[in-house]
Amino acid sequence: MNLNYRHLQYFWVVAKEGSVTRAAERLGVAVQTVSGQIGLLEKSLGRTLFAPQGRGLVLTEAGRVALGYADQIFLLGEQMSDALREDISEAPRLAVGISDALPKLVAYRLIDAALGLPMRPVCYEGKFENLLADLALHRLDVVLTDRPAGPMSNLRVFSHSLGEWDIMIYGSAMLAGRFRKGFPQSLDRAPMLLPTRNNALRGRLDQWFQSNSIRPDVVGEFEDSALLMTFGRTGLGLFPAPVALASDVAVHFDALSVGLIPGVQEHYYAISSERRIRHPGVEAILSVPRNLDSEAMESSDIMGNKITRGDGGRD
Repeated sequence: MNLNYRHLQYFWVVAKEGSVTRAAERLGVAVQTVSGQIGLLEKSLGRTLFAPQGRGLVLTEAGRVALGYADQIFLLGEQMSDALREDISEAPRLAVGISDALPKLVAYRLIDAALGLPMRPVCYEGKFENLLADLALHRLDVVLTDRPAGPMSNLRVFSHSLGEWDIMIYGSAMLAGRFRKGFPQSLDRAPMLLPTRNNALRGRLDQWFQSNSIRPDVVGEFEDSALLMTFGRTGLGLFPAPVALASDVAVHFDALSVGLIPGVQEHYYAISSERRIRHPGVEAILSVPRNLDSEAMESSDIMGNKITRGDGGRD
């Protein structure tokens, strides 16, 4: 069967408008023309795509399936037009979606793997679910996040683990000096800045606090990790961040290590869409070494202090 894309376009516009009359006005053609094109498409597919409802139309189950594919087809057409309008001397794009729960320094570390290639990263930040929807529609090449994609039957996406990074508690010089001694019991009643409860790391931290009979004084909760660390820089409270970012946290947020949380890791994932040919930038991100934590531990005295472990010992 050869698909007639003019018929598909008419179907797509009717599905968006919910009415043949409104679709005809948008397309600038007669109502009879639109109805005829839809009829031909249904005949070629052997499926009814619309059912009447009041004065309008609603999609059948087959219509909803067809609309999902039509969305992708016409979106790819728009992207092709945009790509051909771009200056061919420019490096190709790598469209990256960054979950708002992902530490920005982690995102930079991951994307940095692709910066050695001749390509131009274009980064978008947003909610996890919204980014996955954009990925499924090929508006993004990859999504970087702290959780894998769930079993969503309508989204053909695939999760690739980028490893587990150990978590450290950090704080301003004053707070680090105060709470490093006696860690981790020193965290009981300590002022703490934490991710909001919809963050995967928050659940692991809460469980660890509870199992160790520690009740921190939660003085702030943040969806955005960069904002959390910015507040931490002011000395408002201690805060968690990956060990692998120890030197970056010291430089950018003027914070020192307090102690390593044993058994608590941040999990990071790159989520890609189903494509026969992978984007070279995505391949570069997936090849990021998993041993960043060990490198950070080896250079832990960059802040002038050996890392305090949660078992009370020291390196």
